[in-house]
Amino acid sequence: MLSKVKTYLPLGGRTFKTGISVFITTLICQYFHFPAIFAVMTAIVTVEHTAADSIKKAMVRFPASAIGAFLSVSFYSVFGKSAITYALAAMLTIALCHKLKLDEGIVVATLTAIAMIPDFHGNSFDSFIVRLATTTIGIVVSTLVNFFLLPPNYTKYIDSNMENLFERSAKLCTYVNDYLIEAKFNQQQKFKLLYREILREINQTSNFIQFQREEWKYHKFSKENLRRLHYCEKKLTYLKQVIDHMGNLQFIRLKRNAFSEAEKQLIRSIFLSFAGILKTPHHEIPIEHYQWIEKLDDEFWHWKEEHVMNKEQHLPPQTIVLYELLFLHRVIEELHHITHIELSNEDTITKQL
Repeated sequence: MLSKVKTYLPLGGRTFKTGISVFITTLICQYFHFPAIFAVMTAIVTVEHTAADSIKKAMVRFPASAIGAFLSVSFYSVFGKSAITYALAAMLTIALCHKLKLDEGIVVATLTAIAMIPDFHGNSFDSFIVRLATTTIGIVVSTLVNFFLLPPNYTKYIDSNMENLFERSAKLCTYVNDYLIEAKFNQQQKFKLLYREILREINQTSNFIQFQREEWKYHKFSKENLRRLHYCEKKLTYLKQVIDHMGNLQFIRLKRNAFSEAEKQLIRSIFLSFAGILKTPHHEIPIEHYQWIEKLDDEFWHWKEEHVMNKEQHLPPQTIVLYELLFLHRVIEELHHITHIELSNEDTITKQL
């Protein structure tokens, strides 16, 4: 039944935890005859990506909420339920929280301050205590739920993203070859779009890695899991360098006859080889690739020497293309190296078992 619901609705772990937090918070408030709306709002915004974030931000949101509630009571006592009460409560709550470096609690504090005003009845001090109590219930419940129930596990997202990133990076190699060397300028727009998408996914994966590290501060994990996460982080670093070098190539403008046919064939072979290496799980570098790189290195020095002899002020764009390709190769070699270290570690662990 649950799987069918997930097919039609994006109900992830965080969504379920939010619903459970709201449910428990409401039950507690009903038991004590407290208005549940303040506690529920707080519970919703307090469920974070990791238990670590919930705990850290709960320590900020409680004093921030107390500030919001106090300011709301103070301005209500002077101005009643007027427009100036809403404005002053909102403005000064935000300003004071920011001044005290309670920025993570500004949303909860401001909601608390504003939502209290239309519900004031009788003793203002009693209202202050009740609102502070309900906000505290929401913070505590959502933090405990996030800590104990369905602890976030980002490793499956990291693994999936890593595989997808290397596949798409390989495609990026073919795009840059198509418009830069083959003069298929209609591929340039595809390159730019894919380039931006890959950068976004790299940042997202980097965030997932950080989330997982934070989560493991409060939950058990194995050395094997930590080693694997560290390996993914190193691979992601090298992949980012690969993408940066390919991104540099998008700003180069070549004439149709910039390279000879033999040079074009060499560069084409290297680009396609890069794509194949990136797609291969172990990033194996074939012997032919090293041979092409040697030829490319010779071409680079040829272009550079010719530039020096002609005493030109700027390097020709051909030299920049060759330079970027040589640097790409160095990064690919590092990627290949750490992959083989990881494979050796896995073999060692397997033998020990």
